[in-house]
Amino acid sequence: MPSFTEENYLKAIYKLAEASPGSEVSTNGIAEALQTRAASVTDMLRRLGEKGLLHYQRYRGVSLTPEGRQLALLTIRKHRLWEVFLVQKLGFNWDEVHDVAEQMEHIHSPLLVRRLDEFLGFPRLDPHGDPIPTEDGAVLRPRNRLVADLAPGDHGRLMAVKNTSPAFLQYLDKVGLKLGSDIEVLDKIEFDNSLEIKINSTTILMLSPEVGRNLFVADQA
Repeated sequence: MPSFTEENYLKAIYKLAEASPGSEVSTNGIAEALQTRAASVTDMLRRLGEKGLLHYQRYRGVSLTPEGRQLALLTIRKHRLWEVFLVQKLGFNWDEVHDVAEQMEHIHSPLLVRRLDEFLGFPRLDPHGDPIPTEDGAVLRPRNRLVADLAPGDHGRLMAVKNTSPAFLQYLDKVGLKLGSDIEVLDKIEFDNSLEIKINSTTILMLSPEVGRNLFVADQA
């Protein structure tokens, strides 16, 4: 059974690999993601490699073995199910759940996770729109587009956020953007690619390019 720290490493490596498909994950990238020293990362990678959870060669990057990938996805599955539980059943706001779910994701009880999934009605997405891996490790990814890639006249429904920091989620709450909001692009400013959008056919809002790169929409018919 992996330790809390080992699970955090596997999850971080999986997410870094997911963000850059086809390339191996660097030691420095892991250190930055986990906010730790590169020397500490090297020691942990050696340990995880000895356990058969990843392939590691000094100076050549890291990739997860099938077993390591499965454990990473299980940790992510638990994290996202607990986020759903906290929002839907305990009334947490979506900007409050990450740190709590970080603690709860390390509970080692397959039966509890199975019962939690059933209790929640087998949700496919967490409160931020991220897919919840299935028990066998399948990840069903919606085919969404970044708001930043939309053109004037395009419509979409806000389905997910890329940046899940409390500050960003609080900003979205403040301007009235939440999952399920209908977005229509009215104009794209040539100077900096900022967007003028209409939310739910009523509110008009200017979005910076940075915000647009952190919002995903599904096309509306």
